[in-house]
Amino acid sequence: MSNPRRVTPSYLIHKQSGRARAVWTDQTGTRHQQLLPGAFESPESRTAFARLQLELVSASHPITQAARRDGLTVNEVLLAFMNWADTHYRTADGHPTTEIGELQWSIRAVRELYGDTPAAEFGPRALAAVRQHMIGRNWARSLINHRIDRVKRVFKWATSEELVPVTVYQALRTLAGLRRGRTEAREAEPVGPVDPAHVAATLPRLTAHLRCMVELQRLTGMRPGETCKLRLCEMDRSGEGWVYRPAQHKTAHHGKTRAIHFGPRAQSLVVAFLRGENPPPEGFAHIDPNYPDQSAARRVMADAYEEAGRTRDAELLRDTARVVALVGGCVVDPAATLFSPARAREDRFRAARQKRKSKVQPSQLNRQKAQPKRRPAASYTPRTYAHAVRLAAKKAQVPHWHPNQLRHLFATEVRKQHGLEAAQVLLGHSRADVTQVYAERNEQLAATVAAEIG
Repeated sequence: MSNPRRVTPSYLIHKQSGRARAVWTDQTGTRHQQLLPGAFESPESRTAFARLQLELVSASHPITQAARRDGLTVNEVLLAFMNWADTHYRTADGHPTTEIGELQWSIRAVRELYGDTPAAEFGPRALAAVRQHMIGRNWARSLINHRIDRVKRVFKWATSEELVPVTVYQALRTLAGLRRGRTEAREAEPVGPVDPAHVAATLPRLTAHLRCMVELQRLTGMRPGETCKLRLCEMDRSGEGWVYRPAQHKTAHHGKTRAIHFGPRAQSLVVAFLRGENPPPEGFAHIDPNYPDQSAARRVMADAYEEAGRTRDAELLRDTARVVALVGGCVVDPAATLFSPARAREDRFRAARQKRKSKVQPSQLNRQKAQPKRRPAASYTPRTYAHAVRLAAKKAQVPHWHPNQLRHLFATEVRKQHGLEAAQVLLGHSRADVTQVYAERNEQLAATVAAEIG
């Protein structure tokens, strides 16, 4: 979605009356003019103009005065909200969050059923009809409640922007959420830890990148999104234990930090991946692990590219602004994500070429399309990561499981062996009651105690 036009009013004189006036063009291209109180250049007119500037800056939606006067439809409110949400729900580096997709799913039924309805007439009965439509789609009760709450959030925002009367949002709040056992909506099965045997059966069906992601998540309890965004520049490797501090994570917008600890097994897994015990991704080179400093690492990497005839890349590596890290005897670009679908695709092609028995024909040296319609992404997302795991589990003929269940498995094992507090710290939870959702109770301990005292 393109960025909206910036609305900047001009302070001008109204020649007929000598008063000040403001002229501006809104985000729809409509020109507006407003007379200001007081004479031109008077303190009164300057104060009114400054107030108008603030009002236009805070108005993040292209709603004309005529539309406000005649009343907005539900579609117009939804469009204005999504224009605002597209700029609001973004990470610090400017990428949209997953909340955008959830909002789109939540308002779809509202748009289909009540898009042309005046927004001021959209009440609890209409919202209940939208909810019934969601029940008919066989959505889970908890999901329906979350999405209805998002619809209420739309009208809460519209109320704050004076697009609808406050009574609209107050009325929508009276619609209570669906209660367990008192609705025909199905109950979602609770997310539990994945069976380790199912993970072991799935691993051989995954690429080297995905296999390393699964094993790292299994050892560290990272969230899927944190695994996808893993970069070495966000990892402190100065001590015996590595600490991964992602800049973007689930609670970053609350001002919280996240520290993920890599023990010896997780460290060796990363080093093995970089060294090529799994097929090495493009851009990684093998060097002597005894090089003492970063400048030596740069020289070795440049020499490796020169030997391969890639002088252009060698020049880039000589650039002092380029940062290179030395990990486990491998030169790595720490700013790039460690796991990449694009590099995984190159690895697959490279492995196929190495297995080739016949001579490569000149026409087969490079058959890649110059402008392909679909290009592999530079990094995985939680959605693509989960999709790949689902396909691999299907090929392995094991029940479907989700990468987030690895986090539940990690929490259960840590709680069983080291207690709830240890699981809380490692998962990054601020409250222990959240950790208990992830960590299954140790039923074996309860059975032992019951046998002794019962």
